[in-house]
Amino acid sequence: MSIAQKRIQAVKQHLTPEQEHAKAVDPVASMNEERAKAAFDIRALTILMDGGEKATLLKEKIMQELERDPLFKMDDIHDISKSELRERTMEKFSSMLHHLQNESVETFKKRMEIVSLVDPGFWTRFGVHYGLFVGALQSNATPGQLGYWFGKGALSLSSFVGCFAMTELGHGSNVPGLETTATFDEASDQFIIHTPTLTATKWWIGGAAHSATHAAVFAQLIVKGKMHGTKCFVVPLRDPKTYNTLPGINIGDIGKKMGRDGIDNGWIQFTSVSIPRAYMLQKHTKVSRTGQVQEPKMQQLTYGALLQGRVTMVADGSNVSKKALSIAIRYAAVRRQFSSSKTDIETKLLDYPIHQRRLMPLLAQTFAMSFTATEMTDMYNLMMTRLEGAKEGDADIDEVMEILKETHSTSAGLKAFCTWNCLSTIEACRQACGGHGYSAYTGLSSMYADFAVQCTWEGDNTILTLQLGRYLISSYRDALGGKKLSPGVGYLNKLDVLIGKKCQVKRMEDILSPELIIEGWQVVCANVVRNAGIEFDACLKQGMDVDDAYEHCSQSRLYAAKLHSFSYLFNRFADGVSKVTGSLYDVLIKVCLLYGLYSIEENAGAFLQYEYFSPAQIEFIRSSVNILCKDVREQAIPLVDSFNLSDYMINSPLGRKDGNVYVHYFDQVKRSNPQTQHPYFDRLIKPLITRDVGGEEDEEDEEAGLEDEDDEDED
Repeated sequence: MSIAQKRIQAVKQHLTPEQEHAKAVDPVASMNEERAKAAFDIRALTILMDGGEKATLLKEKIMQELERDPLFKMDDIHDISKSELRERTMEKFSSMLHHLQNESVETFKKRMEIVSLVDPGFWTRFGVHYGLFVGALQSNATPGQLGYWFGKGALSLSSFVGCFAMTELGHGSNVPGLETTATFDEASDQFIIHTPTLTATKWWIGGAAHSATHAAVFAQLIVKGKMHGTKCFVVPLRDPKTYNTLPGINIGDIGKKMGRDGIDNGWIQFTSVSIPRAYMLQKHTKVSRTGQVQEPKMQQLTYGALLQGRVTMVADGSNVSKKALSIAIRYAAVRRQFSSSKTDIETKLLDYPIHQRRLMPLLAQTFAMSFTATEMTDMYNLMMTRLEGAKEGDADIDEVMEILKETHSTSAGLKAFCTWNCLSTIEACRQACGGHGYSAYTGLSSMYADFAVQCTWEGDNTILTLQLGRYLISSYRDALGGKKLSPGVGYLNKLDVLIGKKCQVKRMEDILSPELIIEGWQVVCANVVRNAGIEFDACLKQGMDVDDAYEHCSQSRLYAAKLHSFSYLFNRFADGVSKVTGSLYDVLIKVCLLYGLYSIEENAGAFLQYEYFSPAQIEFIRSSVNILCKDVREQAIPLVDSFNLSDYMINSPLGRKDGNVYVHYFDQVKRSNPQTQHPYFDRLIKPLITRDVGGEEDEEDEEAGLEDEDDEDED
């Protein structure tokens, strides 16, 4: 349209050309334009992902309560010191205690899930006591011991704050290798807790530096000179009345961290600290007054509750990715950069194909993680039900052990995969926001720093992925022996069909099918797991023991676990999408196909190596990803809206739902950084710019030099 035509149209609308241009690039109008494209019921998708309308309403109620709670004010979180942050974090305990004591377990779990998105530092500090310390009691204490510690105030925080002392300076993932000792002294009927070396110092212990009065300490049980493995003991640390450390206890602060500074991580050393024998949690392993040690018949059955943290982090990876993508995609919908030769209106970032490539596959991946998190939670709950049945003698032990193994390995791999994915997503979103992404107020830098710990706590990701790889090799060998495997690894029962199989589509378009993508992943995974299994068997034939053989093929099992995780996420996503209908299916199938084809493209080498796809088919997949990125982009804002995160939850001016990003961004910067008298002008800058470098005579010479230059210009 020419300028003249624009003027005519503007007159008809009573707008000047300038007003017309301003309307076209108005961020709020741009956001409304995107939202109007919704081709599906946004609310219906929200309810689907939340697991029902009741869950959605509860989530909204909790978000509103947190926003109205003055203790959970978050808009100035980027401008306070570590000490202020820790103090403010502790202030929130009273508010959360009220809800804990007046809500159902399920409601409170949902509250804590939402709190983890709002204030991960507080979530950690509160969770250390209720999730880790109380969780250790529930998992390891006898009914009598549980009643004793709950009576002491473990549930009410009356004269009692717990921490979880597992990790040491020299040991993390290798829990059996912990050095702290708990030696039974028959004469006094006590355990002596001791730190024998510097590397045995308990480290990274959340709550230890300032808060905790008691610790759940993991130490090597020694009875009559014999080691009995790592067990859990409750050790008092401080006098609840004076908060002075008790004799033999030495505690310090480990200082500033990459993120989550609201949690007071500390170190603890024990010097021959005596505790009653009853302070060893003896639900599983028991030590009598005479030093007789009774171990559980099925040691593995005690591990189930320890998996809850990993399962939770699969959901965390999905939820935090949703928050990061809400910021980056909403910003891309209103941020304009450069104009084409056909118009003087700058182009939205979201309309650039390269920007779609940066964000749309990550949006699809996040939906895949969300569907998988729901499946993983259901698997965990089923496992815990069956474990309780096994302990009561009401379930088949062999069947329960299979469920436990599958849940253990799957949660290990998914915890690693989803937290890695989320951390990469946060950084990709930060970079997609350009220069503003570097500002603390956009929320992405602190989000990255706070989330990074998820890749190393509750098990280092590489170690956990190797555990999944070990399970895959074990399952492969079971399949060769004729054993029917659980559904997650059921493809290994079809090795004779999958090995050597090629994609047989007649038309390229037939590749765009969830069933075919699933088959492709099964073929690739069957091959890489088989290769790892063959390498493992070769090591055994060379005389290696089992552990050395697994270690020797660690690269192969890591690779197998990585590809298995890609496949698992797509399977869960495709399965979830297959259960919906109508407009929801129409939009979700495109998102699902985008994730499936993008994950194939990311691992094209494997599909080419095992010849499931030809080079021409891989090229078609690559071009299809481009098309699907554009299709999903058209629904990007409605899809992000379906995450149902309020502006308070997102806490970023760039992620505002109304699109008015610049006004809110500028207001926050001014509010957080009021102009005051220059803090160091008189002391540092003034002496620098007014120093006497040569006296008045030199100053006159310089002025004369300037006059000479003027004369030369005139010449």
